[in-house]
Amino acid sequence: MSHLLAHGDAADVCAALPADVRFDLVYLDPPFGVGTTMTARAARGQARGRRRPESGPDAYDDRASADALVAMLEPRLAAIRDRMTEGATLYLHLDHRAVHDAKVACDRLFGRGAFLGEIIWAPGNGGRGARGFSVTHQTILLYARAAGERGQVVYNVADPMLREPYAETSLAMHFKHRDEEGRLYRERILGGKAYRYYADEGRRLGSVWSDIPGMVANTPLRREATGYPTQKPERLLERIVRASSAPGATVADLMCGSGTTLVAAARLGRRFVGGDRSPLAFATARERLDREGIVYTAYESVPAADGEPERP
Repeated sequence: MSHLLAHGDAADVCAALPADVRFDLVYLDPPFGVGTTMTARAARGQARGRRRPESGPDAYDDRASADALVAMLEPRLAAIRDRMTEGATLYLHLDHRAVHDAKVACDRLFGRGAFLGEIIWAPGNGGRGARGFSVTHQTILLYARAAGERGQVVYNVADPMLREPYAETSLAMHFKHRDEEGRLYRERILGGKAYRYYADEGRRLGSVWSDIPGMVANTPLRREATGYPTQKPERLLERIVRASSAPGATVADLMCGSGTTLVAAARLGRRFVGGDRSPLAFATARERLDREGIVYTAYESVPAADGEPERP
């Protein structure tokens, strides 16, 4: 199967795919419910993000309540679940506005035992100047397809992107041995078995990710910037793809926005299935993939399944 990009609703894309197309990893970054229309930066002088006088073109409407967002997500998550392979992982990216409601809905849909944990992403550009308590993180929920498949999910713990350096105090206190190649290590005996930990490999990354900054709001300082309002950094999606899939796997993002997941998957030797119902998102993702020289098949319009009217 080649890479696929479709303009259409997530549930409709799932329904239109060939029966043998299955997802090994799914990343989903839906609207957060911020209470306004989100806009893109399409030209110099325009602003992206919440709509204001200097904003560029509309990207998508984000005025739904938490209840409405979850009601929108449930049938789409069900369609995605039915396309997931045995042992596949779902990453659902939200923030404080709806993540708790979504967690309850996902427990109901996948089974509470399918919950694998959560990642706290601190992008470093939260509203610290706001009055009152300032929320400066986002939450990514992780689910297996079913509770019985928890032990089958892929997690490439040895990948360098899932490691972080040991603290200087830990290095000084515990890493006192060198092997025949001169590598510094510590050894621990657990249950009568010896385990060796090398200093240069670093320790396993925890569930709080604060080392990947978010995109700069309105200044295109990075080559990867597209001007799309909620674009996630490539490094974040590269870490997720490397963590939870193997080369040759199929990675799906059916609310793909600017296409960051698709670019990361292609670069890392995975196949992608991308989609978005926003015309601007579809156009932005296409332009980005073309600029990267990634070959894919595009579907300009995916009709609503079973003759249903266009989904809200």
